[in-house]
Amino acid sequence: QVQLVESGGGLVQAGGSLRLSCAASGRTISRYNIGWFRQAPGKEREYVAIIMWSGASTNYADSVKGRFTISRDNAKNTVYLQMNSLKPEDTAAYYCAASKMNTGVAGQPWQYDYWGQGTQVTVSS
Repeated sequence: QVQLVESGGGLVQAGGSLRLSCAASGRTISRYNIGWFRQAPGKEREYVAIIMWSGASTNYADSVKGRFTISRDNAKNTVYLQMNSLKPEDTAAYYCAASKMNTGVAGQPWQYDYWGQGTQVTVSS
């Protein structure tokens, strides 16, 4: 069992930056791919980014490519999402999730086994 806890959300002006953290406990995340999703009110949960278990490969949704960077520190059992040049349309609850290492690049929520409780990001215009 893996427990995930997100932090780092908040209110920021458009053009600003935030860094989200996803801290894991219960098991090492070194054998899991970690993804970030977001969900705005009234919308479906949307894939944002994923980092493979080794950290060697990442993938991003087109909407965040070039602005967001996902990274991980397996020694700290933590994954990060650096968000720069934030836009009002980035406003959402952000969730991290863990999928088994053999799942590959997983863009759908059902492909993940463990989820955090989410952290709210609000970008004002």
